Amino acid sequence: MIWKLSLTGIKNRMKDYVVLFSGLIVASMIFYMFLTIAINPAFLAKNLPVNHPNYVNYIFTFGIVLLVIITFFYLLYANTFLLSMRKHDYGMYMMLGAKSMRIGLLIFCETLLTGLIAVIVGIILGLGLTALVSRLLVSKLGLAINHFQVILPRAILGTILFFIIIFFFGALFNARKLTKTQVISLLHEDQTPVKLKRHPLLLLVEGIAGIGLLACGYYVMTLNPNNIFKIIPTALITIVVGSYFVFNAVFTSIINLLLKNKKISYRGIRMFTLGQLKFRLHSYTRILTMISLLFALALGAITVGLNFNSLKETVAQGYYYDASICSDSKPVKKELAKLTLKSQQTYHYKEDRQKAYFQSAELTNKPLKNKELVDSSTSTGMIKMRVVTVPKDSLAPILSNFFPNTGKEVQLVTKEKYRQLKQKPKAITLIRTKDFVHDYPRILKIEHMEVKENAAAANVTNTSKANAYQMVVGYVSGFEFMGFFLGLAFLTMLASTLMFKVLSGAYNDRLRYQMLAKMGVRIKLLRRSIMMEIGALFALPGILGIIDVLFGLKLFRTLLENPYSGLILPFTIFIILYLFYYLLTVKLYEKIVLKFK
Repeated sequence: MIWKLSLTGIKNRMKDYVVLFSGLIVASMIFYMFLTIAINPAFLAKNLPVNHPNYVNYIFTFGIVLLVIITFFYLLYANTFLLSMRKHDYGMYMMLGAKSMRIGLLIFCETLLTGLIAVIVGIILGLGLTALVSRLLVSKLGLAINHFQVILPRAILGTILFFIIIFFFGALFNARKLTKTQVISLLHEDQTPVKLKRHPLLLLVEGIAGIGLLACGYYVMTLNPNNIFKIIPTALITIVVGSYFVFNAVFTSIINLLLKNKKISYRGIRMFTLGQLKFRLHSYTRILTMISLLFALALGAITVGLNFNSLKETVAQGYYYDASICSDSKPVKKELAKLTLKSQQTYHYKEDRQKAYFQSAELTNKPLKNKELVDSSTSTGMIKMRVVTVPKDSLAPILSNFFPNTGKEVQLVTKEKYRQLKQKPKAITLIRTKDFVHDYPRILKIEHMEVKENAAAANVTNTSKANAYQMVVGYVSGFEFMGFFLGLAFLTMLASTLMFKVLSGAYNDRLRYQMLAKMGVRIKLLRRSIMMEIGALFALPGILGIIDVLFGLKLFRTLLENPYSGLILPFTIFIILYLFYYLLTVKLYEKIVLKFK
């Protein structure tokens, strides 16, 4: 009977549950994807090159930690709100003679069932998402897909355990809270009057404090990022408290001023709309504060994640030559012929046990080039490089990076002395390609072939441009995907939470709209009022979140060349997704409050 009532309760509130399910499903889906990539043993053991650090594991484990924290607080809020939504029904059951312990078991089963359904659907969808993302990620890493396991039992078990544990404790909390609440409170909690009148002086003080705390938090984030462990806690506290005060006082004061302005408030039904919005802000202060912070985290994760792509260009610009070819074997020459070369310089040398001898004349006729750092301004985050000719006194240490050696000293000799040396002549060819990004996988292949032919060539390939670029590609790819999908998870949870909050109160608002319709207000005006009211609830945390992101990006100026480059793409993606949730909320709200029959 208890399970039957649980299923019936979920069925009757399916419209409200769908909003919660969407957030839970996406959260469990992305959680499974992150966990699968982070702990996939075959992928990590057989696909990553020997010299690669275990950055993929670290990056996605870090993403899982962030996702766990956000999901934990989201689930706590969702469980609490589920309880408040069903309090009236549970109160009716208790009035009809149901025992509190049985009702407690009912809410326990219903909460647990909600989580179980969401996590199962999330894992099923997560299998498809993991397959898609793994292909994109591995293709960016330049690795094979053969050893990647999409269906990973450990990841499935870990995802189920995490969500079941969270929902288990949430269900216990809901059951305990329900059994401790009086029946009269359960039945009439929605009818409890809310006192909105507040002293203007208190609002002024709170508003000034909120703006001051936000300004302090934004200023702290512009300081030297070397003090990051002091900056983040300070900024977090000031911005959280400041955002709460701004929503609670500043925006409320603005609405009060609009209500007092007759030219604005007396047009159409703006008085009703502003009154509704004033009431919303009073009861939504906490959730709007949380959503503005989640909005900033989500948008920041996507922006920073996509911005890490600029690190590849930074690495590519730091080298003048794309590769140093040390082998003259036929397989290497065959692969070399497939490259689109822009230029190549060949230098001959001979070596004995202690030294490597290069011809001075060759280096004079074909000067060695290098990249030199011109400016690394921490204020702008921009790094400038210039091409210079390597001076004669610096040739030896730079040449030692271009040929296989075991710590041999490089010595420049005349053509005559070079001819007198009896050792077998060797050569290195420094190449520049027309499109390094396109050709670097083939350059890596050539370097691996050279190491197989001569183990000493690892001295060159370990510090080569292609190897450095490959490492950064993996590092960047991980952060790009982590940022995008963490941002997607944050957005889904924050938007579905706000949507859930708005829609759950729609049944209580229906009477107000019925009265306005009976008074002759046109449906068109009512729809416009709904769009303005819900639009303000979505826009206010969104605007504050964008401001948080713009200041927060300054923390990454020492890690990224320019953290503000390419803002249009992530902002556009995010605004479109956020707008979709807004329009969906408006549509669902209208179906509830404008249904008069």
